Parts: sequence; C-alpha cells; structure tokens
Amino acid sequence: MKKEQHPKGWNENKTNDSWAIFKIMGEFVNGFEKMSKIGPCVSIFGSARTKPDHKYYKLAEKVAGKIVEHGYGVITGGGPGIMEAGNKGAHLGGGTSVGLNIELPFEQHDNPYIDNDKSLDFDYFFVRKVMFVKYSQGFVVMPGGFGTLDELFEAITLIQTHKIGKFPIILVGSDFWKGLIDWIKTTLLDSFENISAKDLDLIHLVDTEDEVIDILDAFYKESRLTPNF
Repeated sequence: MKKEQHPKGWNENKTNDSWAIFKIMGEFVNGFEKMSKIGPCVSIFGSARTKPDHKYYKLAEKVAGKIVEHGYGVITGGGPGIMEAGNKGAHLGGGTSVGLNIELPFEQHDNPYIDNDKSLDFDYFFVRKVMFVKYSQGFVVMPGGFGTLDELFEAITLIQTHKIGKFPIILVGSDFWKGLIDWIKTTLLDSFENISAKDLDLIHLVDTEDEVIDILDAFYKESRLTPNF
C-alpha cells in the first residue's frame, strides 16, 4: 500500500488560512482608519541595529526634524535604531510621529518617541508595507539590512510598474549606498539590460538633511499631496 505523501493536517491548515482572512481584514481596516486621519507623511527606513551614537542615527534624527519643520509627518517601523531616530527627530521637532510596529523574534520593540495615538501594531508584514506605501509622500532610506532593502525595492517596483504614483525615493549615505547604485548601473542596466535607464531617475542619493528636504519640496511644488492609491 502506497504511503500517504502529505500529512493529514493539510486540510486543517487550509481551514486556518480561511479564518486568517478576517484577522488580515481587521488589520487593513484599523490601519486605513487611523492612517487616513494623520495627513501627509514621509517614511524613514533603516537598521534597527544602529546605535544612538552612530553618525547615521544622528543624521536620521536631523532628517526627521527637517521633514516636520517643512510640514510633513514622519512614519517609521516603530522600533529601535534608525526608526527610533526618525521618531525622535519628529517628536522633538513638534511634528507628527507615527510608528508601524510588528512583532519580531529579535530587535523589534516600540520606541518612546511615537505619538500615543499614532502607534499601530501589525502581525502581517504585507499589511504593514501597504500602510507605508499608501500614506507616504516619500521614502527616506537610511543604511539598513534586508528589511530596509525590501521596502526600497518594493517601492521602486510599484512605481516602475505604475501600480502607484511616483513619489521621491531618497537614499541617504553615499558611503553605504554607492556600491549598490554602481551595481544597478553596471550590472542591471549596462551588462544585462534588465532595467531601463529612466528607472534610475526614481532614486536620489544624498548625504545631508537639507538635500532630502530640497528633493521633497521640489517634487511637491509640481505634484499634489495625496494617498498613493
């Protein structure tokens, strides 16, 4: 008699998946209701491992302060490191400070600089990522790891494929990002032709908080502030 190839729990898993839909819907509804009331914001991404004495923590704090000074709120992933620096800069600058938190096995915990009524918790990465994209008027991407790269390339892909409207994507830190940008140009574009030259126009590379705000302000002199879809 042929041995069963799949565990009997397969159908039980499918049933659990069906019920998970309601939890996913709940996260979307809660996120949309809260985020739609906050107003125009800019998302700041970067490593949770960056310490407060690091130059990029300090720079992220300055960037966030400049962003709120110019009338935008700040959205981060709500955790430590660069996320904390972004919320701290927004908080100390008297602006809107939003944290989109997610439970992780390490690194993630709420930072103390999020506005009390603007801290949201998520179980699902994909729901959280929708909130970043839908309610951000720009992405400021500080040095980070896989999660930071994930957010960066998803935003580029969505804009490139016209699934969302164009908004500024600003990489901060030439010493960190230059190697990636060079690889994109020489390998993706020149050697393999897997992207178009105009795709490079989606990305800005800067080193100061003033350059960040100049790009944001220049873009929104010509474009309307509005949710992305």
